[in-house]
Amino acid sequence: MRILVTGANGQVGGALIAPLGAFGTVLPTTRSELDLADVAAIAQSLDRLAPELIVNSGAYTAVDRAEDEKERAFSVNADAPAAMARWAAARHVPLIHFSTDYVFDGSGETPWREDSAPNPLSIYGASKLAGENGVRAAGGAHLIVRTSWVYAAKGTNFLRTIALLARKRTELRIVADQIGAPTTARVVADTVAGILSTNVTDLPGTFARSAGIVNLVCSGTASWYEFGGAIVEGLRSRGVALAAERMVPIATIDYPTQARRPSNSRLDLSRLRQVFGLDTPEWKDALEVELDALARELA
Repeated sequence: MRILVTGANGQVGGALIAPLGAFGTVLPTTRSELDLADVAAIAQSLDRLAPELIVNSGAYTAVDRAEDEKERAFSVNADAPAAMARWAAARHVPLIHFSTDYVFDGSGETPWREDSAPNPLSIYGASKLAGENGVRAAGGAHLIVRTSWVYAAKGTNFLRTIALLARKRTELRIVADQIGAPTTARVVADTVAGILSTNVTDLPGTFARSAGIVNLVCSGTASWYEFGGAIVEGLRSRGVALAAERMVPIATIDYPTQARRPSNSRLDLSRLRQVFGLDTPEWKDALEVELDALARELA
């Protein structure tokens, strides 16, 4: 099977390449091979690449900048997935598409289910919701994977930001009233491979069992403040020299950003367990693996 992965230089895309190799030939693509901002050229690029499974992990992820770049955000996050989905549906090619907790407004404290009503607060969230709708509208075999708070030892993310700041500053002020599940790109990739393993010879049937959408995050929850504390403690215990002496929990209102973030990013994992028989590791356990890799780099 020829498996096309978009955004292969991103966190999730890069993590997907190795585990998906168990199912066939992986075609990792970046902007030079498949530019998601050039929607008109997508069908021609897919004709040339001839995938038998598309895994769309590419996205416009600059949440704050999206408020000023709405057209580009919607082009990459909504129009491009819809174009891929139409191409795939016409050729009976299954499609996996990644989405986000930002499709919800973050109200309450109850974990969001796959069938919870979306209500995005930001342009980024609205563009990702439009991408979900475009994938569904194409009518082909698809699986929308909603995840949140994704990070890895490499790339640009919260883990590396905290590591950098902790080495430079004596005090870290971190938002404590947004709750979610810190999730490693490695866990996302391995769990997607686990979903494929349930019946890789009938992916349309496999995807249909979950009604074409599933939540995928690490188990457990934390605030950004708790996540940051675990990072600092973990790096220090691994011998990384840090300047940070004090961590201060702050409210979202004390850290204004251009785009509004959901306060409640909890995602319900019942469907992942019940339909696919898969569990994800606790976020603290998954963090240990990334801390090991980052500490080796910083040593």
